[in-house]
Amino acid sequence: MDETSHQQGPPRRLVNATAPVARALAGRRWMPLWAVIRHRGRRSGTAYETPIAVVPTADASIVLIGLPWGAKTNWARNVVAAGGASLRWHGRDLDLVDPRIIDGDEAQRLARAPVRPVLKRFPAAIVLDRA
Repeated sequence: MDETSHQQGPPRRLVNATAPVARALAGRRWMPLWAVIRHRGRRSGTAYETPIAVVPTADASIVLIGLPWGAKTNWARNVVAAGGASLRWHGRDLDLVDPRIIDGDEAQRLARAPVRPVLKRFPAAIVLDRA
């Protein structure tokens, strides 16, 4: 099997091993980086809660989330298809609208300086406006 035929996304064993911890910590007031994005399946309509890491930005009117597994990440595609999502972050719920997938270069420009080198390795990110 060549590298181009690999399924995009995180290794399933990694997700299964880390998901319980991520879900327990994400969205808490004292966890500034981790949040939970709530979205619906674009075909099934099933409600999902996905732990994610919010990238600090200079513009408080937007929320930036890196997509280390690329633009075809299922939860990101669901959010774009729905036109928004809600986010549990810092112990509060936020409504987010106008989701758009951006490339890593644009994500670096939106991010605060200390995290730009991390985003340089990401192929994409999603940016949403606070409602």
